[in-house]
Amino acid sequence: MALLYLSTADRAEVWKPLFAAAGEEMIVGEAAVTDPAAITHLVCWVPPRDLRRYPNLRVVISTGAGVDQMPAMPEGVSLVRTLAPGIEEMVRDWVVMATLMLHREMPVYLGQQRAAEWTTRPVPLTRGARLGIMGLGRIGLLAADTLRGMGFDVAGWSRSGRPVEGIEVFGAEGMDAFLARSDILICLLPLTAGTRGLMNAAFFAKMPQGAMLVHAGRGAQLDMAALKGALDAGQLASAMLDVTDPEPLPADHWAWADPRLVITPHIAANTDAAEGARHVLNVLRASRAGEPLPGLVDQARGY
Repeated sequence: MALLYLSTADRAEVWKPLFAAAGEEMIVGEAAVTDPAAITHLVCWVPPRDLRRYPNLRVVISTGAGVDQMPAMPEGVSLVRTLAPGIEEMVRDWVVMATLMLHREMPVYLGQQRAAEWTTRPVPLTRGARLGIMGLGRIGLLAADTLRGMGFDVAGWSRSGRPVEGIEVFGAEGMDAFLARSDILICLLPLTAGTRGLMNAAFFAKMPQGAMLVHAGRGAQLDMAALKGALDAGQLASAMLDVTDPEPLPADHWAWADPRLVITPHIAANTDAAEGARHVLNVLRASRAGEPLPGLVDQARGY
């Protein structure tokens, strides 16, 4: 059982001693592969185009929490995403920061700063302010717990509608009602066929007038032209985006200069190298023991 590592050189230097201590073989780079049949596991962001070179490949592991960049796996090859507490906590922190920035009208104050304008606005309380979180996975639940603790009235939406203690959860058929009570909408959904282009003009029209958007899902879920239309019509007051479509945005894209937007360059989280290595080691051990793989992706669902 050998792991083929296809990622950054600096991360490899962190991984090597951890793999050596665990007694696991790690081959860095395809050029170092002398026996393709020995490769049973592969870790990468995007795999090589032709995985048939590795006839005994069993598992492909994404170096990040997302897998929408991955192609369809060959028959018999499992796909795993990285599970690391640091990722979840970092995204939670970005979401909380973005929510508070919009709630406290930071886009307005940033605009006033650029104009050298000193004007105060009413200060809203978090208590009772209505938040809606789309995506109630590990990160969504962590964010919900933190924001509830700050006084926000948090509801959630997931396709399954599985109950969550302490918050109202809307299922697949409850999207309209969910949007109608989301003064601040937080998107943490994975990118699937069902979520691609989800946030369009009709979607925004179902939200309260003057609502706000926090987007940390995937860029292709958001119709950027529809976002501009909703902002111009006053349907949305502001938005904070960590992901865009395309990514990165062209230098002349309208969104860069729009004072109602705050954009960060997909930095809500970065996988800690040591945490990522420990996750992969856990995948190898589970695979060897015939146990469930941590982070296993349902490839039919896309997450």
